[in-house]
Amino acid sequence: MKTPYDIIDRPHITERSVSLSYGDPRIKDDNLLTRKYTFVVNKDANKLEIKWAIEAIYNAGKKAAEGITVEKVHVATIHGKKKRRGNKVGYTSDRKKAIVTLKKGQILEDYGV
Repeated sequence: MKTPYDIIDRPHITERSVSLSYGDPRIKDDNLLTRKYTFVVNKDANKLEIKWAIEAIYNAGKKAAEGITVEKVHVATIHGKKKRRGNKVGYTSDRKKAIVTLKKGQILEDYGV
C-alpha cells in the first residue's frame, strides 16, 4: 500500500505556480479566492490517489472543520528532454505534475513559498 509521502514527491515551485497559489488578484475577499497548488507526484499515481494524499498530509492532526478540501486535480506528464554530452545522447527522466484546486477560501500554510 502506498503512503501519502510515496505519492507526493515535493511542491513544484515556479513563478507561475506561486502566482496560482495567490489566487486571482482581482478578487479582494479572501473567502472567495480559489487557490491552486502544484506538486510533483509519482508517475504511477492517479487523480484519486493524489487527492487522498494531499488531504491526508495537510489534514493530519487537525479537526475536520479546520482541514482542507481538494475540489479538482489536473495531471500532466512531462516527458524527458534530450541531453548531449559530446557524442553521448541521453534523456532526462519523465515526471508527472499535479495542479490541485482547493475549495474557495482555503489556503495551504506550509506550501513552501
